[in-house]
Amino acid sequence: MDTLLQHIELLSKEKGIDPQIVSDAVKDAMLVAARKHFRTNEDLVAEFDAQKKGVSIYSVYKVVEEVQDPVHEMLLSEALRHDPKASAGADIRIYRSTESLGRISAQTVRQVILQKVREAEREAVYSEYANRVGELVNCVVKRMEGQDLICDLGKTEARLPKKEQSRLENFSIGDRVRVVIKAVEKTGKNAGLIVSRAAAELVERLFEQEVPEIYDGTVLIKGCAREAGERTKIAVISRDRDVDSVGACVGMKGMRVQSIIRELRGEKIDIIEHSEDPVVFATHALSPAKITRVTVLSGVDKHMEVIVDDSQLSLAIGKKGQNVRLASKLLGWRIDIKSEEEKRQEVESAMAALTVPGAPVSVLIDHGLSESILEKLLTAGIPTVERLTSVTQEDLDNAGVTTEMVEVIQAAVNSYYGQFDSQPAEAVAGYVEEAPTTSEEESPASGNEEEVEAVAAEEVTDPVVAGESAATTNETKESGTIENAD
Repeated sequence: MDTLLQHIELLSKEKGIDPQIVSDAVKDAMLVAARKHFRTNEDLVAEFDAQKKGVSIYSVYKVVEEVQDPVHEMLLSEALRHDPKASAGADIRIYRSTESLGRISAQTVRQVILQKVREAEREAVYSEYANRVGELVNCVVKRMEGQDLICDLGKTEARLPKKEQSRLENFSIGDRVRVVIKAVEKTGKNAGLIVSRAAAELVERLFEQEVPEIYDGTVLIKGCAREAGERTKIAVISRDRDVDSVGACVGMKGMRVQSIIRELRGEKIDIIEHSEDPVVFATHALSPAKITRVTVLSGVDKHMEVIVDDSQLSLAIGKKGQNVRLASKLLGWRIDIKSEEEKRQEVESAMAALTVPGAPVSVLIDHGLSESILEKLLTAGIPTVERLTSVTQEDLDNAGVTTEMVEVIQAAVNSYYGQFDSQPAEAVAGYVEEAPTTSEEESPASGNEEEVEAVAAEEVTDPVVAGESAATTNETKESGTIENAD
């Protein structure tokens, strides 16, 4: 008995669990093995027996006057043979020997004990580390399981999966590493403690250790976005106007941030000043690129558009989009980056789309088209007269245009285009009617010049035409004078 209790105590200390849990696991294991060996459905109990120095198994029966369930009940007369103090309505326990259990039962006991202890160990680990997620801890690489590393934390082991490792790092067995607790899984294949070297919380905890202003709360970390092994962007803000948040994190000659960079094996770190204004924050987050302007497209959906100079576009986007991706993760906004040339072309295309070529269909109202027919045409998506000339009969039928309406539309279109065909002919006809007719007998050169001027003054009543006639007469005089001179 003492030996069994000693083993239980040693096992409980090794696994870091309560000895009572281990002893209960031993008793449960004995009960499972006994049920399999005796092949019975009786009520069995297990107890530590000091005299036998082990665990004893008992069958429990209910003492009754008349037996209805032989498996769980026993007559009073029979119970008195086992226990003279037995009475009706009480329970009686009968000892079951465990000497005949054998090797198979012993193996069953071992498996059940290990399973119970493992479950108790997981429960103990979960209760201890569940509230410590995100905490920085030191551990030693104990062994490798595939691409995963198993690290020793002292009381328990933790798993460092491949996806939680930085591509810049390689560890060997026995290396001491600093990790953050990523998760505590209670069930599943990889139940236990999961640690990480790729989480953004690792950078935050390292800054808290290296920067006293962050540790005492003068400088606050407002956000951190990281792609392990590539680049990290961390946003900080100072609660004291006399303390520069970015300068405090960089340190004298960059000593503080360089210490963190060495811990991360050369990973690049951008320290950004946080701002409550998303436009200002986006300008800082996209550094080192210089931003021309930022436009918030939707405050509800957190969508913004950033315009940069053509020479700054590649720098703002970053290698494989890394810079804008980290900035978007840090802000929690969707960011669209465009160059000045792209934005100009987009605006021009939008303006061109808004401008509909051709005359609006409303001009046909002056040519006999009614308001009701106009509304039907606009509803059918026919905004111009040019579009109306190429529309099909099916489109008109879908718009609810009847045959009578089609005739009215045709007449209005013909009238509209007819005005352009009649204008040149009318102009020519008017010119022919107003043009003066002359003959050789009435020529100014063959008659008296004074008489011609008098007749012209009497016939021309329009002052503009009179002026033109006078100018013509003067030219005629000059030409006549020149001819006479010749």
